[in-house]
Amino acid sequence: MTVADVPEPPCRDGWVRVNVRAGSINQHDVWILKGTVPLTVGLPAVIGMDAAGTTDDGQDVIVHAVLADPAFRGSDETLDPRRTFLPEAGHGTLAEVIVVPRRNLVAKPKELSWAEAACLPTAWLTAYRMLFTKAGARAGDRVLIQGAGGAVSTAAIVLARAAGLQVHVTARDPVRGERARRIGAHEIHQPDDRLPDQMDIVIESVGAATWKASLAAARPGGCVVVCGASTGFTVPTNLARIFSKQLRIAGSTMGTRAELESLAGFLVAHGVRPVVDSVKPLAQVAHQFDRLLAGAAFGKLAVSM
Repeated sequence: MTVADVPEPPCRDGWVRVNVRAGSINQHDVWILKGTVPLTVGLPAVIGMDAAGTTDDGQDVIVHAVLADPAFRGSDETLDPRRTFLPEAGHGTLAEVIVVPRRNLVAKPKELSWAEAACLPTAWLTAYRMLFTKAGARAGDRVLIQGAGGAVSTAAIVLARAAGLQVHVTARDPVRGERARRIGAHEIHQPDDRLPDQMDIVIESVGAATWKASLAAARPGGCVVVCGASTGFTVPTNLARIFSKQLRIAGSTMGTRAELESLAGFLVAHGVRPVVDSVKPLAQVAHQFDRLLAGAAFGKLAVSM
């Protein structure tokens, strides 16, 4: 990975040019760099999932990163079997200028900073969909969020607390646990603790290290929503626990453009904001990846253009 001058991408019919003001990085970018997620274009390619910026005609926008097939007619573009994401198609957002389909633009609320807006399209949208679309969270529900400092988990803590849920979080590091409490967690637990109550919802983005505990934590009829596996994809699964407790296991990936609009409105209405670990200029983007890979970040790692 390097920062370099490259020609501006051509703007095809139905696409618009966006002057990026801020972006942020995600585990998905790491998977691309490692070759876990294949590119549909050759190298060199621009990576990045998240961006907020201004169109040539002066609109302040947030960029939705899911590219649906033009022939797809469903209402949920994440379910399009031919959908891809911007960086996989060579239109990544870690650049001063990008081109995207016009339908992938959402108005940026004036209440959000550029860095805050750039945190929404991946991690925050993922957490929003997990809680409200997949799990159907309602005020008063008990939710366990695995991991205290990751981008998805910090988003889930803030969103769940704002929506009136009882928020439980696991954290091995007491410092990160205390930071999770400051942004909205009611209770902090060690990953292997026996919880005082079983959970209506478990938000799982950690994977192998916490999967067994996630199944144990859910109440009979509860829902475990999984969006990633930062500690590994292969997990031990107790099928008897799943069918005897009648658990719902829901997979979740990103979110729709409509959900991104709803998320932005939710933040404004509830007066909450994304947790931004730090903002660095594009020339120092490698520093942000180092923090992500080291597990040193608490919240989102943003990049200013």
